[in-house]
Amino acid sequence: MLKSNHHTHSHFSDGSSHPEAYIERAIQLSFDVLGFTEHSPLPFDNPFSFKPARKEEYLHLMGELKRRYSEKLILHAGMEMDYIPGISEDFRSIREEYHADYLIGSVHLVKPDLSEELWFTDGPHQETYDDGITKLFNGDARKAVTTYYRQVNTMITTQDFEIIGHFDKIKMHNRNRYFREDEKWYRDLVLETLSLIRQKGLIVEVNSRGIYKKRSDSPYPGLEILKEIARQNIPVMINSDAHQPGELDGAFPETTSVLSDAGISKVLVYRENRWEFSSL
Repeated sequence: MLKSNHHTHSHFSDGSSHPEAYIERAIQLSFDVLGFTEHSPLPFDNPFSFKPARKEEYLHLMGELKRRYSEKLILHAGMEMDYIPGISEDFRSIREEYHADYLIGSVHLVKPDLSEELWFTDGPHQETYDDGITKLFNGDARKAVTTYYRQVNTMITTQDFEIIGHFDKIKMHNRNRYFREDEKWYRDLVLETLSLIRQKGLIVEVNSRGIYKKRSDSPYPGLEILKEIARQNIPVMINSDAHQPGELDGAFPETTSVLSDAGISKVLVYRENRWEFSSL
C-alpha cells in the first residue's frame, strides 16, 4: 500500500506548524505522498481560513518545497473548500487562483434558511454544536441535520471538486444524543448524498481525525455507510485531516481495519497528476 495523506493543514490556515515540519515527519513515516489542503479563504474574520494576503508567500513556498523534496516525497498543494451558500467563493475560481492540484469539498458552517447566522458543527466544543441547534433551529435537531445534508448536496451539485470531505461529520458532537444513524430519516439523507456523490464521480474521504482526537468511535464515514459505498463501488481514500505533524498517520490502522470490514480493499492516491488505486 502506498502511504499517503491528502488532507493536511499547516500554519497557513489552522494547523500548528510550518509545512516543512509536516514534510520531514512524512519522510520519517516513509510516506509516498503528502497533500496540503489549507481551509479556503472566506469573506469574514475567523481563526481557521487561509488569509489571501499570504497567497504569494504560500505559492512560492509550495513550489520551492515540491522541488526541494522531489526525490523523497510527492507533494501536492490542494485546498479544502469551505462551502457556505451565498457566502463562499465559487470553487473553480479558487482552483485557478491558487493553482490547486485538487480540491476537497467540505461543510463546517451551516447556513439556516431564515438566518444570517451560521451553525458551526465542527471544533472541539460540543456546546457550540448544541447552542446552534437550540438557537438557530429552535431545538429541532432533525431540521438542523437535514439542513446540513442539503447544504452538502448543493455543494456536490453546483461546485467543481474531486474529494468529498468527512461528509457525515455532523455525527461528531451528536454522540447518539439527538439522533441515531440507523434511523430511517437519517439513513435516507445519507443515501441521497451518496447517490449524488456517485453521479458526480467524487472520491469519498474516510477521515480518521475523530478517532485519534477521541471525538468519535469511528471514522467519517463509519462502517455502515462504508458498506453502502462498497456496494455502490464509490472510490475512497484514507486521510488523517492532520493539524499537527504528529497526526499525519493518526488512526490509520484502525481506519484501514474498518475499510476491510466494509469490504473495501483499495484506496485512491494522487500521483503523477492522476489518481491511481493502491491496495490496503
